[in-house]
Amino acid sequence: MKVMMSACLAGENCKYSGGNNLNERILRRFSEDEIICVCPEVLGGLPTPRVPSEIRDGKVVNREGKSVDREFRLGAQKVLEIAQREQPDLIVLMSRSPSCGVKERYDGTFTGKRVPGMGVTSQLLSEHGFRVVDAEDV
Repeated sequence: MKVMMSACLAGENCKYSGGNNLNERILRRFSEDEIICVCPEVLGGLPTPRVPSEIRDGKVVNREGKSVDREFRLGAQKVLEIAQREQPDLIVLMSRSPSCGVKERYDGTFTGKRVPGMGVTSQLLSEHGFRVVDAEDV
């Protein structure tokens, strides 16, 4: 099986804080599979570390109020292009991220409040027919 996943889940230090979300359980689950790691934010040109971002009124903004929507959408498009080329059987994305969140994301107030909804990358991949799951559901 071919699995695409958020690079932070594989231990890549690409998270906004400069760290990662290493998930040994997920890596064990797919240890026999071909894994393709992606980070939409990095692919979109954002640095690591970076100011945290959330979706507000349909646009991605960082905690300082600066729009980073263009970078997030560029990264989502690049991930889609990789998915179209590689044709993964499954895509596992990081929970609650403004890029990768599958079931829910933060509400744009930077208060930790969660709302139902997808991040820009998970939404784009889903719209193009890819099977996208939340890391917490693996």
